[in-house]
Amino acid sequence: MATIPARPVADVCLAAREASRTLATLDSATKDRALHAIADALMLGTEEILEANARDLEAGRETALTAALLDRLALDGERVAEMAQATRAIAALQDPVGEVLDGHRLPNGLDVRRVRVPFGVIAVVYEARPNVTIDAAALCLKSGNAIVLRGSSSAAHSNAVLAAIAQQAAQEAGVPAGAIGLVAGGGRQELAELATQDGVVDLIFPRGGEGLKAALKAVATVPVIYAASGNCHVFVDASADLDDALAITVNAKVQRPGVCNAAEKLLIHADIADAFLPRAAAALRDAGVELRGDDRARAIDADLAPTIDEDWPTEYLALTMAIKVVDSPAQAVAHINVNGSGHSEAIVTRDAAAARAFQLGVDAACVYVNASTRFTDGGEFGMGAEIGNSTQKLHARGPIGVRELCTFKYVVEGDGHVRG
Repeated sequence: MATIPARPVADVCLAAREASRTLATLDSATKDRALHAIADALMLGTEEILEANARDLEAGRETALTAALLDRLALDGERVAEMAQATRAIAALQDPVGEVLDGHRLPNGLDVRRVRVPFGVIAVVYEARPNVTIDAAALCLKSGNAIVLRGSSSAAHSNAVLAAIAQQAAQEAGVPAGAIGLVAGGGRQELAELATQDGVVDLIFPRGGEGLKAALKAVATVPVIYAASGNCHVFVDASADLDDALAITVNAKVQRPGVCNAAEKLLIHADIADAFLPRAAAALRDAGVELRGDDRARAIDADLAPTIDEDWPTEYLALTMAIKVVDSPAQAVAHINVNGSGHSEAIVTRDAAAARAFQLGVDAACVYVNASTRFTDGGEFGMGAEIGNSTQKLHARGPIGVRELCTFKYVVEGDGHVRG
């Protein structure tokens, strides 16, 4: 079975730093060749990958992981093929390194260009989802960054095999050794060591729950971009097409409930609540969703469980949904801005003014009009894959792809210029 030998965190990070200097100057053809080699190796290694994943799933069931977490953890032939397909899609993207963002000539004749360049070494800390191992490695390779991967213990066997396959395939295609590194097994102490590799690791992306976020915030001295939780809403406005609203609501909640872009709350305009809420509740119950509601919602459907204050800011990551009746788009926006996590929010409406007010008023990375929140995804956005979905405003927001994994430098060219 393919594995990566255990090494101290500092050694893995230093090897990544050394590799990053070569990666930053690597030509596009070599990077793309390596990505296709990784995709080929994934398909060839499917049986080995699934054997390792089966061990993780067995351990997860023994430790009573929730159904949502087991779904995140699980791999099958289709999901391995999707990882390979995403890797090829990333190879097909334009190389972001060297892209000129803007430029101009100064009155003194100096030419100034702002050029996209890699960060250097990126660490990705993630929970449960082994596909992140490949998605993150592929995105970092395309953007000229070395990567240090740190998955959770629940996916230890899967991550080890996937990282080893990617590392070997990339290295055989001309990528420097150390470009893809994996650290695992050291618990919170290991996380703290990784998060304090100042001058070696340039940026950390955590992809997981609030516990992981809090653990990093407590110790990190390396800059962090948080791919945070998703307490997402669907607001059905008074003018909504109710058939569209029903399809969007069910898709946003049910299609894959254990992910961050699934809808957790349904807001319904009071003017259509009597007509829409019973239809939505019936369809959601048929799909196995546990429903809770505020007093106005329960006046329409007495079978709704009562909500408590803690429901509104909570990300369930399960077949659970809370329903609230509101009097206006402005009230919906205010509720979302207080309780939402800044991830993905949707309005269903045929009123252009209401749609525009929602777009301008909601403070979130992704705002949808007449579409499901489930589209917030790097693959769906044409990025091939994503490191995660950032709910921050600096330096990246929303799905983080190859361009978001770059910073920039100013390149200034003169002809013997000196400053007087």
